[in-house]
Amino acid sequence: MNVNKSKRFMPIIMAVCVIIGIVIGSFFSNHFGGNRLSIINSGSNRLNNLLHIIDDQYVDPVNIDSLVDKAIPAILAQLDPHSVYISAKDAQEANDDLKGSFAGVGIEFTIRNDTIHVENVIKNGPAERAGILAGDKIVQVNNKNFTGKGVTNEEAMHRLKGPKDTKVEIGVIRFGSKKIHQFTVTRGEIPQKSVTTTYMLNDETGYIRIKDFGETTYPETLIALAKLSQKGFKNLVIDLRDNTGGYLESAVQIANEFLPKNRLIVYTEGRRSPRQDYRSNGNGSYQNIPMVVLVNEGTASAAEIFSGAMQDNDRATIIGRRTFGKGLVQQQIAFPDGSMIRLTIARYYTPSGRCIQKPYSLGDDKDYEEDLLNRYEHGEFFSRDSIKHHGPAYHTRIGRVVYGGGSITPDIFVPEDTTGMTSYFKEAAMSGLIMQYAFTYTDDNRPKLNNFKEMQELADYLDRQKLVDKFASYAASNGLKRRNLLIQKSHKLLQRYINSRIIYNMLDEEAWNEYINQDDPVIRKALEVFRNHAAFPKRPVARPKRAKKPLSKVKVNAKQARPRHKGKIASAPLILRPQYMNTWKEQPHA
Repeated sequence: MNVNKSKRFMPIIMAVCVIIGIVIGSFFSNHFGGNRLSIINSGSNRLNNLLHIIDDQYVDPVNIDSLVDKAIPAILAQLDPHSVYISAKDAQEANDDLKGSFAGVGIEFTIRNDTIHVENVIKNGPAERAGILAGDKIVQVNNKNFTGKGVTNEEAMHRLKGPKDTKVEIGVIRFGSKKIHQFTVTRGEIPQKSVTTTYMLNDETGYIRIKDFGETTYPETLIALAKLSQKGFKNLVIDLRDNTGGYLESAVQIANEFLPKNRLIVYTEGRRSPRQDYRSNGNGSYQNIPMVVLVNEGTASAAEIFSGAMQDNDRATIIGRRTFGKGLVQQQIAFPDGSMIRLTIARYYTPSGRCIQKPYSLGDDKDYEEDLLNRYEHGEFFSRDSIKHHGPAYHTRIGRVVYGGGSITPDIFVPEDTTGMTSYFKEAAMSGLIMQYAFTYTDDNRPKLNNFKEMQELADYLDRQKLVDKFASYAASNGLKRRNLLIQKSHKLLQRYINSRIIYNMLDEEAWNEYINQDDPVIRKALEVFRNHAAFPKRPVARPKRAKKPLSKVKVNAKQARPRHKGKIASAPLILRPQYMNTWKEQPHA
């Protein structure tokens, strides 16, 4: 009988125990957990409830997924400028940017008159193997017409890219023919190089341009260094201008090649991320090579880590202008639907302790977005005295002063070269007319231009073609008024820009870089540093102490001896260099 009674009351006893457990848990959560869990739960519950109510009761049908895609960026926008949401449809492209390759047909294209024009074909890529040539116009994809207003960069990449080993039918019209030629292209892995240029500036100085820091940047850099070693380089220029950054690991690996053992390269630290140091292991093969690093306002993130490590360890001379100032560490977190967020979890600090990240206000990124424009307007691109350091002073290993407050300030400033810059040139460049003319000229003269395989011989040929005058006529027919005096003043600048784009179209990015480097003032300054054997920074010379004046016999009391105001010593700003106007844009790839 007692057994039956105990069985009958067991559910009641269990329910009472559960209720007591909930009460006790709520008490400890509220009193010892700062009620954070309930705050988070209540906030997320409100969002979930709102979405359910909208889906259930709103007057019109609503795409809830699309609503969420718009809501998440708005939430992240209340944090910092670099915490971002990436939708599922954009996630693959975002990962491809740093992966080092993507699956596609292997062409570089531009869209003109609502038609895809093949600008370059990747060597040994799927398109080249199938028979597609630079200059072809793509008018069909998978036997469907693909011309007109629906032709955009995004739609073209969507149709031409795809999983490896899948096939795509491409119909093209070739120069001098009206017939549509059909090609079956089997998509493959298309490499995306981080190291875009490697060559010798002179008999002793090697040059490497690193575009970003992706998965393959370190091995690409080792290959570039090996090529320069075969040519006997004794000095090295690493060009990080407009390098937007990428993977921390790649920057650390490359920095390790140039530093002695146990040198701090960078460290990260955040509220929930304990400090983590990254140090050199001493196995680098180029620890003693004289080196210069080139930077500008487009140098960001991992590129700033490398620059800061070289500067704080007094390993190289930094030339250029103040870097972007992106020093926030993002962790990539994927959602089940394929979308993801990149959430800031820590900050980057250089070996001296400087935070690379420039100031920002939570949820208010207007000033942050306009920072580069403000720098330009305040004259920072033209005068060292216009650079204001708001952060504290730090010191490199040998005692040189460097400043915090965000960004990397170069050791040597080269002012922006405005020679030949006129309103006509600016309008011609910013309107895209120069790019359009260069491609039109390339397309119309491909049979002749194909005879030139080297950059210099092609450049010499173009110099004789009076392209500036031909461009002025082309631009006038497309709405840009001809202004002969301004054209004459900007003649060299116009010629350089037009030639560079044609060289890019006919050869490759390396030839293009080599051409524009020929009269680059930053390159000239780097070579001057090597000639003066000044690539390794020198220890600051101590100022001689002033001789003490003999004491006056006049007596003063303690109050009179104290200064009335505590003055602050103004620190002299270091110098930066503005780069030539960045009008050299890459074409989309597929």
